[in-house]
Amino acid sequence: MKKHLLAIAVTALATGTVFAQANDTLAKIKSSGSVTLGVRESSGLGYTLGNGKYVGFHTEMGENILKDIQKQLGLAKLDVKYQPLTSQNRIPLVQNGTVDIECGSTTNNTARQKDAAFAFTTYVEEVRIATRTNSGINGIKDLNGKTIVTTTGTTSVQTLRKNKRADGLTFKEVMGKDHADSFLMLETGRADAFIMDGSILAANISKSKSPKDYHIVGEVLSVEPIACMMRKDDPAFKKAVDDSIVRQIKDGSLAKLYDKWFMQPIPPNNVKVGLPLSAATKDAWANPNDKPMEAYEIK
Repeated sequence: MKKHLLAIAVTALATGTVFAQANDTLAKIKSSGSVTLGVRESSGLGYTLGNGKYVGFHTEMGENILKDIQKQLGLAKLDVKYQPLTSQNRIPLVQNGTVDIECGSTTNNTARQKDAAFAFTTYVEEVRIATRTNSGINGIKDLNGKTIVTTTGTTSVQTLRKNKRADGLTFKEVMGKDHADSFLMLETGRADAFIMDGSILAANISKSKSPKDYHIVGEVLSVEPIACMMRKDDPAFKKAVDDSIVRQIKDGSLAKLYDKWFMQPIPPNNVKVGLPLSAATKDAWANPNDKPMEAYEIK
């Protein structure tokens, strides 16, 4: 009987530890010596070079965050596992513990804050329109009767539909399974315009076979704060992530990363994306915050 009670007590203790670690990512990382970073395969802020190699502004920033956490926890070694995510599965895989921190291209908004926590904003995105240079499309008014592509799991076309300048327009909407697929639809003529974050559009154009055949046009459809995403109700882990971001801002390493990935030639084609640091992103760095998209206004 005593052995039976002891077994129950040990099981309860182990179960309690698992539950405790579900909302204590730092304890989970320290005990396992590993962490899983959620990354993107075809985003403007992170992408793959193939063979399990993930790069980009937010990917490398996320790696730096994890180095700071490794130092904070006093770990001699930290095994960083990379988990590619899509717009559709990124929130569920953070919620269920598959991913400890996602550093892709996720907009912080009030709806998503119900499901996940967000670090300080590290990039302020502008949703724009990409099209072929010979399309005759120069803004929202020219989209009437056209086919528009966006990526499944994103909010870009909904944003367009809510724009007062789109009143009275009719257009066909098609969905790409990821950003590369969406851009392929533009490349192959199955879509007349690709509505998405400006950094994603610029990155896909720079990596295309003929970048000069495409351009970004028209009005800014929305302004969206992009931030790394974590599980809710884990203040210690969020503080560690935010502290690292502030450190990277203050010592200039985040600005160097931005220059590396947006203003210098990047792999695989050794072409520059060419997106200078925006005033909105500079302001977010100067005043670190985790405000949602709804706090931003288009001026």
